[in-house]
Amino acid sequence: MNNRQKNCKKMKLIVLLFLITIFKNGCLVSAHLDMVVPDHKNVFDLNLYESVLNPELCEEQLNHMLENDQELLFEFFDAGIRTPRGILTGGTLDLGNYHQCLGIHKQIPTSVVEGKYCMINVPLDQDWPSLPSTPSLPDITWPDITWPPQNQRYLKWRENIAKKSNDLRMAMAGFDSFSGATNESISALAALTFRLGVCIPKACTPRTAINAIFGGLNTSPIEFEESYCRLPKDKHWVAGDYVALIIFGIFILLVALSTGYDIRHNIFLQKDPKKTNKLLLAFSAYTNTRRLVTYTPVPGTLECLDGIRSFAMMWVIIGHTFVTQTQSQIMGNPADALAWMTSLQSVWITAAPITVDTFFTLSGLLLVYTTAGKLTSLKLLKNLHLFYLNRLLRMFPVLAAVILLQISIFNRVADGPYWNVEMTNTHRCRVFWWSTLLHIQNYVNPSHMCLSHSWYLAIDVQLHIISPIVLVWILTGKRKLAWSALVGSLIAVLAAATTYNFIKEFQSGPVIPSRPLDTPDYLINYYVNTLTRASPFFVGLIFGYILHLNRGKKVVINFYAAAVMWVCTTVIALLIIYSSYPIMQLDWNNQFADSMINSFMRPAWAMFIGWMIFACEHGYGGPVNWVLSLRAWKVLGRLSYAMYLVHYPLMFVVLAMPIVPIYFDVQFSLYNFFADFLLAVVVAFIVTILIDSPCSVLIKHFMGGGPRRPPQKTAPAIEPEMVEKELKTQL
Repeated sequence: MNNRQKNCKKMKLIVLLFLITIFKNGCLVSAHLDMVVPDHKNVFDLNLYESVLNPELCEEQLNHMLENDQELLFEFFDAGIRTPRGILTGGTLDLGNYHQCLGIHKQIPTSVVEGKYCMINVPLDQDWPSLPSTPSLPDITWPDITWPPQNQRYLKWRENIAKKSNDLRMAMAGFDSFSGATNESISALAALTFRLGVCIPKACTPRTAINAIFGGLNTSPIEFEESYCRLPKDKHWVAGDYVALIIFGIFILLVALSTGYDIRHNIFLQKDPKKTNKLLLAFSAYTNTRRLVTYTPVPGTLECLDGIRSFAMMWVIIGHTFVTQTQSQIMGNPADALAWMTSLQSVWITAAPITVDTFFTLSGLLLVYTTAGKLTSLKLLKNLHLFYLNRLLRMFPVLAAVILLQISIFNRVADGPYWNVEMTNTHRCRVFWWSTLLHIQNYVNPSHMCLSHSWYLAIDVQLHIISPIVLVWILTGKRKLAWSALVGSLIAVLAAATTYNFIKEFQSGPVIPSRPLDTPDYLINYYVNTLTRASPFFVGLIFGYILHLNRGKKVVINFYAAAVMWVCTTVIALLIIYSSYPIMQLDWNNQFADSMINSFMRPAWAMFIGWMIFACEHGYGGPVNWVLSLRAWKVLGRLSYAMYLVHYPLMFVVLAMPIVPIYFDVQFSLYNFFADFLLAVVVAFIVTILIDSPCSVLIKHFMGGGPRRPPQKTAPAIEPEMVEKELKTQL
């Protein structure tokens, strides 16, 4: 009995800590209290909800169902309130039957009864009344329908309906047990709040309907808070919808015309490709697809980068798959999820946030590698406006397209009982789209960013804006000045970030069970802060310069020295991944370790990535280089920017669709990852072919190919695509 009580206490602690973490993170992820959403930008038609309310009609329809139409009343019960399942594992949600509720439509003598779906919050810490007739479901009088006696299907249907009615009575009567329970595991549940889906006539408010059915029209048997209601066709059209349809319609038309021109001239007429108009081919899906999937090896290309980029992107997506489920407000067993997240088996997921620093490292590395030797300091300063403009323009088309998708299309492709998750994301983009396009969202509105993962793009752009301070010294051609600038800037960034981290005393991860109340401060002031995320970028600058100095040369390293470097960097990487395990424990309390992790984990990871690229490029990569240099990664590498932008919004669309709470399971989450990954690849391919590739051709045409490297006899040619990749977000 003592062991049982101990296990019960542990379970209560896990449940309560996890729920606190979820609700605090939920406030950060979906908070819109300080975000004013004008009615003309709201996802739902607020006037519709007000216009359907009619107290007289509500009372009339409720009385009719209670007295004359018990089958219709049971339809509302069947589509609505139930006791949540898995309460002892943190399950406090029951969604009812959303689509069944909204499908109720029945003519009665004086009006039409239609269903309205609502969510209510019912705290268990209340004085539960004695409800001798709970719920007030009279015996169902079955209609006199002539059926053949041998029709067992009808008899079985009647039996199932009667059983459901009895189950409903028992479930509702079970509420009384909480008030007088003495068992420790049950009494602890009084701190929880049930979130229940209810189905009511659309003319009623939830309080009116529940009062009438369970306690009479003038008394309330249950204390609850109304959350939101939904009606059929309640998503009204706003200006953003029309703008999105017009812009996407124009692009689709241009693609159709350009593809037709391409196929006619190059396939049917077989004309000389040199005589075709390049601008008319810019939107051709045929040519752009061929360009996307065709790869010609060019000396000087860092072949391993696409493999690194692809593996990093897969790690991002699988991490987001698990995070969106474990922190979802519609998960049915949060205690089980937390138990797994705090175990050693989950370190490959809890350590996933470090993979973003891989992209910062690649961004800094390619900035130097593709610029050094191509520009001088004077040319960089004279063309600084083009340096910035090229970067911004190459990122703009896909980013703007995904914002438009979030503003309109993603909101309309599906629906579900918890669509307010997707509603919040749409509201953010309708209100704060401008800060995302300006790449200032991590400072202007960090708690409700349009595209919550776009903080990476903001920091990446901000780092590129300040990069000429270092780059100008690298381009002088004087190694002492270059090394002084590179090392000095890295030391300055590390010193400033370390001082900031030790003063602010942040936790060391996005979700730390022992410090749930500190999560919002960590995410706003550390996780999306340019200073704290800059060190991998500056480490990347150093490795980019090292690769530039040894371009076209064979670097000779002693076998044992190379082996020692691989062992040391691999151990560092594994320690970084493992560090996510102790900080996820419920009893973790070591602020010094937290501050050290925050200050030095990211540059250490960047050193591991930098060494791996250097070793692969100069023949010390072995099987690692073989895997990372496979041609299979080329297409994924080229799609990675679009994949990064589209995958997270798509996850929220899918997450808002379930009609029942999600049960967390590792195997189930892995299958979801494959679905998320495939969906991201397909949508990213469409966005790249329809928008990114045509805009890339037009930008290069009107702005020119940029400064070219002077011909050199000793240095091999550089793949032209590397210059383009440097101008894009390096994902």
